[in-house]
Amino acid sequence: MISYLRGEVVQVQDNPPRVVVLTASGVGYSVVLPAFVHDSIQPEVGGSIELYTYYSVSERQPLPVLVGFEDPGDRDFFEQFIQVEGIGPARAATALTMPIPTLAYAIEMEDLVTLTLMPGIGHRGAQKIVATLKGKVMEAASRPIETGAQRARVPDTRADVVAVLVNLGYRNNEAVSMVDEALRSVPGLGDDAQELLRVVFRRSGVS
Repeated sequence: MISYLRGEVVQVQDNPPRVVVLTASGVGYSVVLPAFVHDSIQPEVGGSIELYTYYSVSERQPLPVLVGFEDPGDRDFFEQFIQVEGIGPARAATALTMPIPTLAYAIEMEDLVTLTLMPGIGHRGAQKIVATLKGKVMEAASRPIETGAQRARVPDTRADVVAVLVNLGYRNNEAVSMVDEALRSVPGLGDDAQELLRVVFRRSGVS
């Protein structure tokens, strides 16, 4: 099993599914990065990278798949997440667009609004996630949200929420307009990404 890789990035695919190819000890590895990992690491060709990886192969998916994470705790959450009925490794990697502590906290708080913001996870899927994982992800929920490159940048809640909406399929200009309208309608939302997301979707009629 491949659980950790460190090497040089030789190829980056920015469009979903986000994939990096890195070389380690002369071998090239193709690794799928969940959106929040890709955005935090911001991999570039020629740069070095280290990832904690989850290795997946099954009868239904005979080709091996590697999913990469910055933090081993995020990989541990991923292993729990794929135990939810109907969520396999490929779907989970696509769904994880927000930092793990945000999602774990939403699970513990039974915050279905936040959970349904994940691509491919509807209301029923969010209910299954809570039913399966509530009480099991407290450690992840208590961790700081920012990691790696996110700690190095100035927090920009507006930009983060716009990025989430774009990941969900909205056009960039449409996402910007939705966020700005929400900010104008409810002053003081600038520092709370989760509440800003709730207001955006409440105003647009998404529940």
